[in-house]
Amino acid sequence: MPTSVNARVQKRRENLRAAGLRPLQIWVPDTRRPGFAEECHRQSFVVAQADRADQHLGDFLDAALADLDSGDE
Repeated sequence: MPTSVNARVQKRRENLRAAGLRPLQIWVPDTRRPGFAEECHRQSFVVAQADRADQHLGDFLDAALADLDSGDE
């Protein structure tokens, strides 16, 4: 007789727990939701404006990049 789906799922979960894992549920934005792309654009525009307003950001990023490059030696 075939094993039921519920029994297979339960066995899989037991094996994962025995391996030291635990279940975790996360919630992420629904990219299919109406208005999602527009909200992404709005937020990226706000960030871009803030970046342009920060006179020292470019210098900071250049220094950080130079620091990373010097670590490769």
